[in-house]
Amino acid sequence: MATRARLSQGRCQPRSPPPLPSPSLPVPPSFVSAAPLTGMAAKRGTKTSMKNMEKELLCPVCQEMYKQPLVLPCAHNVCQACARELLGQQGYIGPGGDPSSEPTSPASTPSTRSPRLSRRTLPKPDRLDRLLKSGFGTYPGRKRGALHPQVIMFPCPACQGDVELGERGLAGLFRNLTLERVVERYRQSVSAGGAIPCQLCKPPPLDATKGCTECRATFCNECFKLFHPWGTQKAQHEPTLPTLSFRPKGLMCPDHKEEVTHYCKTCQRLVCQLCRVRRTHGGHKITPVLSAYQALKDKLTKSLTYILGNQDTVQTQICELEETVRHTEVSGQQAKEEVSQLVRGLGAVLDEKRASLLQAIEECQQERLARLSAQIQEHRSLLDGSGLVGYAQEVLKETDQPCFVQAAKQLHNRIARATEALQTFRPAAGSSFRHCQLDVGREMKLLTELNFLQVPEAPVIDTQRTFAYDQIFLCWRLPPHSPPAWHYTIEFRRTDAPAQPGPARWQRREEVRGTSALLENPDTGSVYVLRVRGCNKAGYGEYSEDVHLHTPPAPVLHFFLDGRWGASRERLAISKDQRAVRSVPGLPLLLAAERLLTGCHLSVDVVLGDVAVTQGRSYWACAVDPASYLVKVGVGLESKLQESFQGAPDVISPRYDPDSGHDSGAEDATVEASPPFAFLTIGMGKILLGSGASSNAGLTGRDGPAVSCTVPLPPRLGICLDYERGRVSFLDAVSFRGLLECPLDCSGPVCPAFCFIGGGAVQLQEPVGTKPERKVTIGGFAKLD
Repeated sequence: MATRARLSQGRCQPRSPPPLPSPSLPVPPSFVSAAPLTGMAAKRGTKTSMKNMEKELLCPVCQEMYKQPLVLPCAHNVCQACARELLGQQGYIGPGGDPSSEPTSPASTPSTRSPRLSRRTLPKPDRLDRLLKSGFGTYPGRKRGALHPQVIMFPCPACQGDVELGERGLAGLFRNLTLERVVERYRQSVSAGGAIPCQLCKPPPLDATKGCTECRATFCNECFKLFHPWGTQKAQHEPTLPTLSFRPKGLMCPDHKEEVTHYCKTCQRLVCQLCRVRRTHGGHKITPVLSAYQALKDKLTKSLTYILGNQDTVQTQICELEETVRHTEVSGQQAKEEVSQLVRGLGAVLDEKRASLLQAIEECQQERLARLSAQIQEHRSLLDGSGLVGYAQEVLKETDQPCFVQAAKQLHNRIARATEALQTFRPAAGSSFRHCQLDVGREMKLLTELNFLQVPEAPVIDTQRTFAYDQIFLCWRLPPHSPPAWHYTIEFRRTDAPAQPGPARWQRREEVRGTSALLENPDTGSVYVLRVRGCNKAGYGEYSEDVHLHTPPAPVLHFFLDGRWGASRERLAISKDQRAVRSVPGLPLLLAAERLLTGCHLSVDVVLGDVAVTQGRSYWACAVDPASYLVKVGVGLESKLQESFQGAPDVISPRYDPDSGHDSGAEDATVEASPPFAFLTIGMGKILLGSGASSNAGLTGRDGPAVSCTVPLPPRLGICLDYERGRVSFLDAVSFRGLLECPLDCSGPVCPAFCFIGGGAVQLQEPVGTKPERKVTIGGFAKLD
């Protein structure tokens, strides 16, 4: 006791208000690293890495070391005191009181807070009262769980955007304890060898040897004994190492003040046991914090290992960036010189034009002045006693009549002209130069809008005109207000090609003129993705949106319509290019309408293609007029088609199917044989699909009515013939969706056929190769990574 009494009278005498530590004071070297390091090289490397990461530890608001950092919903950090100051400037008041109230943590006390924050102007009390009355912020007495809870928006200084803090504001944010530890180790590394002073000693204080989390202060040995006497509750406080920032032992839930034990992957937020059972996390994927810790640590370790293992690549990229910086400086200087030269050129042209215009005005002015001067001299000669008048007065004195007549004849003409000039006086030239005015409105607008050339905007691919047939026809256009493009670049690739390591490989065609192109020799049965971008002097613009095109499942068959076979050829009108046919209903259809109740006969008109298929796979497409009464599109054996339609038989009603062959009794003997015809029935904008595999079963079968259905008629129909397999497929030529597949007798040449009952029209798909647009060969393209 005597020793303690003597110490209390000396420099270690305790005082009641403990001084608060300064962040600039040194930190004991025991906090340099969380794990022990071996060797002087490891220590030097740790110190070097600590010093190089200072910019990562600066608060974006006060530009000083973080003090009690809070994690915002946008994953950025900000000091708690800085966050309160920002919310105070926005007019919010936290639940803890005035935003200007000082925190209790020693790391953010008035003596250690940023001087920049102390100079900020806080909202006036009357403004805060108005904000509270209008519903801003949280205030005592507001009902919990109201219909319209106030949501506090925080201006994040890092991402320059407003983030939603929720109803509880800063009270609902987690404290970044890991960042605090890193800041503390950094401070210790930059001030190694120093010590934290005791907060309870009189100046000069002794070095602190202990810290107390409960008291939130650092002590020397003697002061710790004085403030933690035996037999009191403070004696139960557990001493810790001295520190400048007293942190809780673990993260606590800001809502329930309990230790967090789980991690919600849906909300990406740490939760406690009570949060886990709350309705706000119902149905969310929640895992123990240990699993989240291990998974995130493994990912971070793997990424960090990759970065550390590719330091040569990082250095190479740094050198490349530095070279880019040098090129940027040189290019920028060249651009400045080019702009200056162009502007000087414009100035020279303006100076030259100004000189020529002024010269024209000067010449016009001199001409007018000369004319006006001559007119003035003429009028002065008319004054009494001078010039012409005086001469005339002297001539009048002449008494010799012949002499007078001789002299007065010319004088009279001059006097007459002068008299007329007096009576019809008008200046010889006007004084106005309005005809020399310049209209520079258009030029001024052009000069005002003079700006750097912009790259073209992303082109828009015209999906209505872009399609794939024997070749791929690609059409596009620029947006209305886009800068012009000198040429375009087309890129495409197959999406169904075998996967190769690395990024997708595009094929490219450079310097394509115009707004359309043909891509030749595409692979059949494939899906191509295409895109376009424009280019001008400013560079390349953005790519257009990708467009996917399906190519036909087989090589395209080129043929024309042949009207030599079939009946009533006068009712079939074939176009000059032999790619379209229209059936004009005649007298039989009118008679059928008159005898509708007693029975009628309708004729079937048929048109064949001029090409027959004898091997391989073939594909062609056509468009059927939706207003057609009844049209059949398909294929058949050439010999059977000629036999069936050579005689132009009449059949009963539109329900007759010309290709079924059910009029003969021999059909029972050939039930298993493939039919010689395969047709798809179209009428009034619909496609009739029968229940069987073959469409040539007609609307009725031998065993009774067939169960059929109708589907809408697509813009184009596709027919795919597999001669070796004896199969015919009918497709939607736009989406290449299968409509019907049926067998076909391929024992002989097979040709396309089109049957008409009543009015109708069919247009064959025109081959893309006949278009005059620029052709682009796919096979010779260079591949891009």
